[in-house]
Formats: sequence, C-alpha cells, structure tokens
Amino acid sequence: MSTIEPRFADLLAFAHELADRASEAILPQFRKRMSVENKAGAGAFDPVTAADKGAERAIAKALRTRFPEHGIVGEEYGRRDGTSPYKWVVDPIDGTKGFILGLPTWGTLIGLLRDGHPHLGLMCQPFTRERFWSAEKASYLSVGGEKPKKLKTRECPDLASAMLSTTHPDLFAAGEEAEGFQRIKASTRMTRYGGDCYAYCLLAAGHIDLVVEAGLKPHDIVALIPIIERAGGVITTWDGKPATHGGRIVACGDPKLHARAMKVLRG
Repeated sequence: MSTIEPRFADLLAFAHELADRASEAILPQFRKRMSVENKAGAGAFDPVTAADKGAERAIAKALRTRFPEHGIVGEEYGRRDGTSPYKWVVDPIDGTKGFILGLPTWGTLIGLLRDGHPHLGLMCQPFTRERFWSAEKASYLSVGGEKPKKLKTRECPDLASAMLSTTHPDLFAAGEEAEGFQRIKASTRMTRYGGDCYAYCLLAAGHIDLVVEAGLKPHDIVALIPIIERAGGVITTWDGKPATHGGRIVACGDPKLHARAMKVLRG
C-alpha cells in the first residue's frame, strides 16, 4: 500500500496505464458482433456491453493493486470509498451507443479527484489512437503515441459565430431544459450532434466553441473538466456552479462566450 503522497507525474503515468488496460479490453470487441444489455428497462435504452464491463474491471483491478487506499466511482460497478483524499472517477466507454453502432466518437474517461476537486483527467480513443489529457498546468493530445501537442481553446466571444455540439437533443427534458437548448441553438452558427466525450476534447483542441448538455453523471464529466480548463476553457453547470457532480453542463473555449451562453440558457 502506498503511504506517501504520490507525485502528480506518477498519478498521470498511472492514468495512462489504466487507459492502456481499458483499451486492451475494449478494442478487440469494437465493430464486432456483440450482445447488448439495456440498463434502463422498458421505455428507454441505456446500453451496456461486455466491453464496458471488462474495461471497468481491468481498471478497478489495477487500482486495487497500485493504490488500494484510493476510492473509485465507476459507471458500471458503482462506488468504493477509500481512505485517502484521492478518488478515481471512470467511464470505461463514454458513448456506448456510438460504440455499438461502430462510430469512433466514444472514449474511455479516467478522472481523478483530490479532496473533491478535479486533479487530472484523461480521455483515450484507442481506435483512432488519440489520447487527450491534462498535465498540471496544460493539456495535451498525442496521436498514435507521437510527441504530445499542447492544446489551446480558441477565441470566440460572439455566439453568432460559435460552433455548438451536443450529444443528442433528447438529453434535454421538456420545458426549461429543452427551451434553453433551443435558445442557444438558435443563437449559434451551427450545431452538430453525436459527440459524447469526444466533443469536449475537440473543444479543448480549439475545433468546437461550445458544448451544452444536461442529465450528466460525474463519470461523464469529471475527467473532462481539467482537460478543458487547462487548455484555456471554462466548464460549469448552467448556473455557473462546478461541473464536478454533472447535471446541466456548459463548456466554452472562450470565457466571454461562456458568460453569454449562460445568460441565453437561463433565459
């Protein structure tokens, strides 16, 4: 058991190791025939596959071995509290619906909280061989194991020029949420659907200006917060609170755009 405060570099290296282990469990099953369970029950569809479960088991096993005192929150197997300030928040396949369709817009999310605050985050897309992560003061992308490229969000203070992404309009409940999304959609230049975690990373890389979603859980967003913030962006709930607990999320590459977007979303 680890008894000393781990260095950030060691925690980041371990996050990469966890991503490797998850990729080994997931990639052989991508674009193959697979059985799909529905976690949502009748009237809805929340899929889970053997790849989701196998990847989370691999992550949890590695974590128990290396940092047994750390807590973990996973999408498939729930929560295990630890005795240290650290808690890993993981989603083995964020975007399972895209995964079962063969679309490459899913990814493994590995986040780490320290005393409840985002400490580091990593998103791995093993099929495209892209990996996005946060260092202590910056964020990076490596493709195919090549030299990492520093990420920087782009300036876009004007909603009329903004490129907006959301996973699906059905995320927004009828009434206040759906009306808020329609207002922001009408205010922007273009909207594209289907990005899941990939859209947030493209925002950090300066390709997307705005991501707006609702109904998110901590495992959907914790890993993405430090990637966006350390690339120069802003990510909060619609009312400006920390995004750590999920819910209604607005992420912007430009802080000025974030302030304008929140006003439109709240009406």
